[in-house]
Amino acid sequence: MRLLVNLATGPENPTRAALALLVARSAVEEGHDVRLFLAGDGVQLARPETAEAAQGIGTGSVAEHWEALSSAGVPVFLSGLSSKARGVPADVRAGVEPAPPGKLVELAAWAETTLVY
Repeated sequence: MRLLVNLATGPENPTRAALALLVARSAVEEGHDVRLFLAGDGVQLARPETAEAAQGIGTGSVAEHWEALSSAGVPVFLSGLSSKARGVPADVRAGVEPAPPGKLVELAAWAETTLVY
């Protein structure tokens, strides 16, 4: 299955943010083809120091999920407009690709299922 996880929740709700990454991680571990798109306040989680500080209640560590997704080679796209508005640099983390709104449309068309957190 092709799965898109669109994460727009940021560090203000670490439980929900970690849940999105946990679901993406679980899907990868089950052999699904996963893409991750961070937008809105979710782009702040691309900052390593923010990811390290974000711990969900019952949903785990954002940093640990991020590392597992990165190790699995999951493509991660970061909204360029959201990043610019929040001062998140385009090169915030290796393996993260800045993306325009059209990329989210492309990914949604590609996916068989889209989950939004």
